[in-house]
Amino acid sequence: MSDDDFKKQFELEKLVKQKETNEAQYTYTDPNDGTVYEWDAEKNAWFPKITDEFLASYHANYGAAQSSGGAAQSSGGEDGVHVSQSTSSSSQDQKEPVPSEQGVQPKQKPNQPGWFEVDDAHNTKVYVSNLPSDTTEEEFIDLMSKCGLIMKDEKGIYRTKLYRNDDGTLKGDALCCYIKIESVELALNILDGYRVKDKEIHVERAKFQLKGTYDPSKKPKKKKKDKEKLKKKIEKLFDWRPEKLRGMRLKHESTVVLKNMFDPEEFEKDPSLILEYQRDLREECSKFGEVKKVVVIQRARGSRLLHYHDEWSVGCSATTSG
Repeated sequence: MSDDDFKKQFELEKLVKQKETNEAQYTYTDPNDGTVYEWDAEKNAWFPKITDEFLASYHANYGAAQSSGGAAQSSGGEDGVHVSQSTSSSSQDQKEPVPSEQGVQPKQKPNQPGWFEVDDAHNTKVYVSNLPSDTTEEEFIDLMSKCGLIMKDEKGIYRTKLYRNDDGTLKGDALCCYIKIESVELALNILDGYRVKDKEIHVERAKFQLKGTYDPSKKPKKKKKDKEKLKKKIEKLFDWRPEKLRGMRLKHESTVVLKNMFDPEEFEKDPSLILEYQRDLREECSKFGEVKKVVVIQRARGSRLLHYHDEWSVGCSATTSG
């Protein structure tokens, strides 16, 4: 502690003794900054004396305190100022943060089913006009099949339509729905201007126009299961692999098992005999077809497995038996 501090503390203690003796309120003014201090007997310490000049100086140096409004409000309440419930609630509403409406996105309603136009890139329907009046359904299907496969419905009926008059006679125009969009391009290039009997037909992309009001309830809804089933049917139609004929043998039936061909103890004496047996058996069984693989099972009563490339293994099995 420096001499100045010690001298200051000594003067303060001296003032305290004078205050206790005279039982009067004493203050002390700091000679350095002019701050007036007041003695608190309960806390046994000096505190700055709060005056108007002190508050003005404090606010000028540090700014107004945020709690000053709250203190004024509490003092006002103590003085008997009545705050109504509506006023207090409104003040609370102002203080409580309101969630931003921009952050909350309302749920979007699903689009209602309605009429829409199909673009040319996905439109697989063609409109044919100037057909002969005696054209039959079978003749029209044969004609349109020249350019691709025609779509079928769930019942297996071709999705074609010959437009008729009220009396049942043909109008001379029809509609065809292909499976692939490429068939539409072929029909436009090949069948447009094609001569059928005594008339030259005209082929164009089908375009539909809404007449009246659209009722989505009349349009049948396809289930996901039905869509998957239809997709598999279409993939099967374009599969290049031919369907197996009735009575054709399965793949596992091209394998032959030959037993009692050798004694396993022979291989224990001379393991090189395994390759010799495989070579001899492949050469012998190749007379009945191409052999893909020969497997020697050493510990299964001298058994061997023959895997043929085709189903002619039955002939080999019947010949080598015995």
